[in-house]
Amino acid sequence: MRLFIGLNLPKKERQWICRRAKALRERELPVRWVDIDSYHVTLKFLGDVRSDRLAGIEEAITKVGQATKTFSIRLSGFGAFPTIRRPRLIWLGVGASPELRCLKQDLEWALGDHGFEAETRAFHPHITLGRADERGAGEFRGLDEVMAGLEFSGDVKVRTIDLMRSQMSKDGARYSVLSRAKLAT
Repeated sequence: MRLFIGLNLPKKERQWICRRAKALRERELPVRWVDIDSYHVTLKFLGDVRSDRLAGIEEAITKVGQATKTFSIRLSGFGAFPTIRRPRLIWLGVGASPELRCLKQDLEWALGDHGFEAETRAFHPHITLGRADERGAGEFRGLDEVMAGLEFSGDVKVRTIDLMRSQMSKDGARYSVLSRAKLAT
């Protein structure tokens, strides 16, 4: 099973993001837009995992959830990885607050106890809105101006950590929650 740990967003916030990103989708860019039901923040990608390891992962996220108080994340700003002129990913930014960074680090440590290697790349929290096709830079001319003109910011309360399954298909990835750990109140 292809798994990751993430933060899912409430329906109201997903709809709000979708409305704000409408100007991007209307540009007829060579982008496969992510379904609104799939908006999330990835905390840790686990990759292909055997089912006999699920109990350890669930134990780790439950432990971290019980030790973490609910908090809010700030959503703001649109961008692209690796560059806006030749993007592979178009995203909505998520503020890397101290609470979010601690949650990420606690998950890394807890999962390390279950044989998962710690992430070495810098943590850049975001919500993926679309994946760009491999095309020339000219296809995305003006994207920076469109993104700069989009106003968006808001707070979302984080109450759970979700163990997610990603199933690939010709239409893109489909995600499902395998288990959920509540944060402390």
